[in-house]
Amino acid sequence: METNTKVAIVTGGGSGLGKETALKLAENGASITIVDVSEKSGKETVELIKAKGGESIFVKADVSKAEEVKTYVEKTVAEFGRIDMFFNNAGISGPGLKLADHTIEQFDQIIDINLKGAIYGMKYVIPEMLKTGGGSIVNTASTAGVVGVSNVSPYAATKHGIVGLTKTAAIEYGKENIQVNAIAPGTTETPMVKEFGEQNPETMKATVDSIPAGRLGKPEEVANLVSFLLGGQAPYITGVVVPIDGGVTAQ
Repeated sequence: METNTKVAIVTGGGSGLGKETALKLAENGASITIVDVSEKSGKETVELIKAKGGESIFVKADVSKAEEVKTYVEKTVAEFGRIDMFFNNAGISGPGLKLADHTIEQFDQIIDINLKGAIYGMKYVIPEMLKTGGGSIVNTASTAGVVGVSNVSPYAATKHGIVGLTKTAAIEYGKENIQVNAIAPGTTETPMVKEFGEQNPETMKATVDSIPAGRLGKPEEVANLVSFLLGGQAPYITGVVVPIDGGVTAQ
């Protein structure tokens, strides 16, 4: 993969899919800005990258705040000079309730982080990519952004929104050499999913039972897909949502 000398931003890079993808991109030679709301976990990822000889910085940011998103973009450009790859990944799942049982505050929090955070990221990253002739963006959607999933209505709404955002941006910026895709992971072995499963064991069991592959996904499997989409090997793939779900959405 041709990621040598390229610069990437990974949001939610302190754990789960973000962490695994950041390590994969760094392994292939990219310089990485790790963005996370958790300073501890974000810096841990940076240290792992540096221990393998890679270049990385950490920027603490709440992606629901536009000014903090603007800051992580500015700091990346100040440190590395450009942005070539963007894994727009930070997100939360929510409490696992039926639609009417969610509070307004829960809806607001999930929408602000998952959807507005993704919008803000693209708003500030795309102009930097345009300055240097293009780039590649992967947004994290979900199987809940492709089909209906019970007990995650605000989450599903945000992930469906990310699908629409992805397709629209791909159309708008395709002629300017910006490739925009989304991934739709199924239930994957991440800290967020583990926490959700501990809080909602019956829902988690039903979820695993419904997966044709008979297991949860692994973060490194998702990282391989994202690094492929970001790495310049398939620039004609744009505006699509790629499921990586053990066959769930094939049913």
